[in-house]
Amino acid sequence: MKRELIDASQLELEETVVSIKRVTKVVKGGRNMRFAALVVVGDKNGHVGAGLGKAIEIPEAIRKGKEDAMKKLVKVPVNEVGSIPHDFIGKFGSAEVLLKASPEGTGIIAGGPSRAVLELAGYKNIRSKALGSNNKQNVVLATIAGLKEIKTPEEVARLRGKSVDEL
Repeated sequence: MKRELIDASQLELEETVVSIKRVTKVVKGGRNMRFAALVVVGDKNGHVGAGLGKAIEIPEAIRKGKEDAMKKLVKVPVNEVGSIPHDFIGKFGSAEVLLKASPEGTGIIAGGPSRAVLELAGYKNIRSKALGSNNKQNVVLATIAGLKEIKTPEEVARLRGKSVDEL
């Protein structure tokens, strides 16, 4: 599937730091400490992205993660009740995330990593369950992969050559 590039400069993006890990590399002179920050950005209006930044200091790692996330922004479908058009399972590596459409008043029912993605994407009523791996980075990427693959009724009608009413 071809990814459309989205100009991040025209969107008002918010960011959430999902995780900060201290990573160590053992070298001849001792240990090199670094930090890896997983950052999710979104405009709460159907655009969301995730990025990883690595640096010697935490603020620098977060800044790099935010820049990486802005490069990877994707458009996701949000319907009139703030949910998804249909249920879907997003997969990335061994992580799977079940995304379920929900009626008005449900709220966001999701675990930590996928909650950050769903909130910043602009969903109001959605349920999700992480299946398989609980690795935060893979769960975030599986959630985004699932949201990216969801098709709106209009897209399905266009692909089948019918009107939305016929479906």
